[in-house]
Amino acid sequence: MTNIDFYFSIGSTYTYLTITRILEVEKKHGVKFNWKPFSVRAIMKEMNNIPFPKEKKNKVDYMWRDIERRAEGYGFFAKTPVPYPLSEFDLANKLAILGLKEGWGIDYVRLTYKRWFQEGKEPATEPNISEYVLNLRLIKIQWFQRQILRKLKNNMSQIQIVQEIIKYLEVHRS
Repeated sequence: MTNIDFYFSIGSTYTYLTITRILEVEKKHGVKFNWKPFSVRAIMKEMNNIPFPKEKKNKVDYMWRDIERRAEGYGFFAKTPVPYPLSEFDLANKLAILGLKEGWGIDYVRLTYKRWFQEGKEPATEPNISEYVLNLRLIKIQWFQRQILRKLKNNMSQIQIVQEIIKYLEVHRS
């Protein structure tokens, strides 16, 4: 299986189109994407690049319509405009970094973009961040269940699995 580094930044509007399709691309082409969040805002500030200046309303309007059109062409939905720029840009990306280390990052990023572009809910702000935590707890439980099933398939003894569950619960007491 080929590994491909996938650099993205929550806050990049066109990334919605990629995030929504990337798992399907993995399956279809037998590749594995290594998700790598970074701060595109820091780079843009360094370059003095302002992506949506007020004097370029036509450009901004075109971008929103283009995202809707492309999403429709790919078979999914986008309701634009969405809140932009993000008020908690850095926090949204830091959560992605943490989540990728903890095993729930891909679900977090996909949920973040879905809620941003389908419900107009700005990433990493309240009450959305609390709602994400509730959703991610469920995702985390599902992830944990998949890990147990994988261990069962790998012929781990029930005692070993119980020991791992106890260790996991001691570490993740939330």
